[in-house]
Amino acid sequence: MRRTGFVVVPSFQVMSFAALTAFECANLLSDRPFYDLHMLSETGGPVRTSLGMTVDTAPVSSERYDTLIVSGEFIVRPTSAGLLRRLQEASGTVRRMASICTGAFVLAEAGLLDGRRATTHWAYARTLQTSYPRVRVEMDRIFIADGGTWTSAGMSAGVDLALGMIEEDLGRDLARRVAKQLVLYHRRSGGQSQHSALLELEPKSDRIQRALTYAKEHLAETLSVADLARVACLSVRQFTRSFTAETGQPPAKAIEMLRTEAARAMLEDGSHPIEAVADATGFADRERMRRAFLRAFGQPPQAIRRHSQDQAQPLRIA
Repeated sequence: MRRTGFVVVPSFQVMSFAALTAFECANLLSDRPFYDLHMLSETGGPVRTSLGMTVDTAPVSSERYDTLIVSGEFIVRPTSAGLLRRLQEASGTVRRMASICTGAFVLAEAGLLDGRRATTHWAYARTLQTSYPRVRVEMDRIFIADGGTWTSAGMSAGVDLALGMIEEDLGRDLARRVAKQLVLYHRRSGGQSQHSALLELEPKSDRIQRALTYAKEHLAETLSVADLARVACLSVRQFTRSFTAETGQPPAKAIEMLRTEAARAMLEDGSHPIEAVADATGFADRERMRRAFLRAFGQPPQAIRRHSQDQAQPLRIA
């Protein structure tokens, strides 16, 4: 079994436990348990979470670990010298060192991200870059694997990071089965944006939300304003006025946002021809998709795919 240590600091965010659940599910779904999971801290003993409950931990020691994952907290603060020293010592023996959310600041403070690509929650990314200029911060990534060093965005992105590790260790099929077991809507690739078009539009009424959800689930179809108005149970005029007032965007622009977001995710996955991506996301042809990408990202689809492929890590199956 692969010894996997989850390193916590006082007031660590409870949601980061979700990443551990992904490894737990992988153990349940594989032929035999693969991950030997351990809760760790600098000195061991009970550690308080952000909600006030305590978690029993063992000390980060000289024992060999396959993977160490450092959790984050809501407030970025200096890390104890003892924990930094222990992580530096462990970095020479582990196969993977990782962080979730602001845990990237711990790795950066230990010098373990120097010269490496890394990410963190979008609200802290600029601070990470200015505080540690030797780190190559990419501010809008879900997670990044740079060699044996992995970093993720916000707490929920820790699940995406864990699924990426499971895919690396046990294959894509098992990673997908774990995602299904966790009732995830879809697996997010590491290169996917931290921002969601649905969250950015943020409709206020159930009717407009229902229309947007319908649109996201039927992107390959024509999706006229009349279709969406019918889903919302409004006249076309009422729907257009309400939609624009609630989201700040006309329906056509919002649908384009959803389509470019879905198309980018497919391109970064790397396995779909550009024509197939355009068809699957409702652009109908690659030229329409190219123009939409230039408006949204300032780059054509080919450039985004090329960048994703350049950053891709080779898949290793244990």
